[in-house]
Amino acid sequence: MATLSPPRRRSAVITVAAVAGATAAAVCLAVGNASAGTLSGSLYRDPSSAVVRWVAANPGDSRTPVIRDKIASQPQARWFANFNPSTVQSEVSGYVGAANAAGQIPVLSVYEITNRDCGGASAGGAPDLNQYQTWVSNFSRGLGNQTVIIILETDALALQTCLSGNDVNARDQAIATATRTIKSGNPNAKVYLDGGHSTWNSASEQANRLRAAGVQYADGFFTNVSNFNPTSGEANYGRAIISALNGMGISGKHQVIDTSRNGGATGDWCADDNTDRRIGLYPTTNTGDGNIDAYLWVKPPGEADGCRYTAGSFQPDLAYSLANGAPNPPTTAPPTTTPPTTAPPTTAPPTTAPPTTAPPTTTPPTTAPPTTPPAGNGCSASVAINQWSGGFTASVNVTAGSSAINGWTVTIALPGGAAVSNAWNAQASGTTGTVRFTNVSYNGQVGAGQSTNFGFQGTGTGTGATATCAAS
Repeated sequence: MATLSPPRRRSAVITVAAVAGATAAAVCLAVGNASAGTLSGSLYRDPSSAVVRWVAANPGDSRTPVIRDKIASQPQARWFANFNPSTVQSEVSGYVGAANAAGQIPVLSVYEITNRDCGGASAGGAPDLNQYQTWVSNFSRGLGNQTVIIILETDALALQTCLSGNDVNARDQAIATATRTIKSGNPNAKVYLDGGHSTWNSASEQANRLRAAGVQYADGFFTNVSNFNPTSGEANYGRAIISALNGMGISGKHQVIDTSRNGGATGDWCADDNTDRRIGLYPTTNTGDGNIDAYLWVKPPGEADGCRYTAGSFQPDLAYSLANGAPNPPTTAPPTTTPPTTAPPTTAPPTTAPPTTAPPTTTPPTTAPPTTPPAGNGCSASVAINQWSGGFTASVNVTAGSSAINGWTVTIALPGGAAVSNAWNAQASGTTGTVRFTNVSYNGQVGAGQSTNFGFQGTGTGTGATATCAAS
């Protein structure tokens, strides 16, 4: 399961003198055409990311220099995870255009597949696969014609336990079609499919899943998104997948590895509760390994997994914990790494493993949530609706008052004709009119002034829904 960064709307570029003066400012290189198996050039650093905005707003915070120099200075992926077919083209075009103007390569993480995360913490996505293809088509129209990196559908291939055989086949076809659509929209797009990670499915099993989903149309696969496995283990795992693909007659495929927080401990997936994490290798296309196209920060460091904090929210204490004690970014090209001389493993890694942590997605609110917690010992709730023709998704924030709460019930008053079809991170009672949502086991306890989030999908028109909260 993946814990996702929330999608971020494009906003005005923020000029941050402190960040501009950080060490390791990247040298802008001209972006050339992409060719299979190779990437070169500098990666794009988004000047309006959550961490950059936090640094700009908190110049006097004692944690700011570390977060500024070791995280905010670095390129990270932008997540596109909101079902917004009418606006996604312009959002993508704006982001890619800014990267092109800087002469840098943007990294875009697409997280929109139907039945995403098997209904877990990151549930959501397009209502059906036909609408998914519409969204992908609009997405691809904004990609321009220069090199872009596409991380296509984290967990979609590694996590399929909730899908029937027919559902798996339909998803495979949808991802293969999406890959070709993106490549058609921008022939220089570098597209990578879900490779899971080294302690999940075996390399041979993951290679079979990649083949079924059309990796032959892609540039390769990604691993370790939002996870903590060491780079060396992921590289060996990637070699085993490449070897298996070669045995199937699929050659020339390469790997990218998420190194955003794999420089410390492994183990328990939830970074919110583990203080022994560290950022890993800094993002670069200069990997020194012919099988690995890039080390990327797909999961933005400092964004929560949903254990202690609202999933996807930027938390400076998490960012500081990841960065404090880590080496400073290189000011020149990083040293190359020598690939191991041993052959890829001939036996498969374990097929059972803890779930991945990937960025949980929260729909960007169409109305701003409250900026202050409620007074007293209760809780408050705000609902944001993302409406499309015939249906909607809702993102609901639950905020504790001046004291911690041990459970909550949110009552949503839906407009006439609207009906709830599914929910995540909460138990729903009823489907129309007034619907009650109660916490599940892992998100009932909310600290004073802190928030948690749940969501639901519905049919009809959700605009105008209101929310009230009662603590238990």
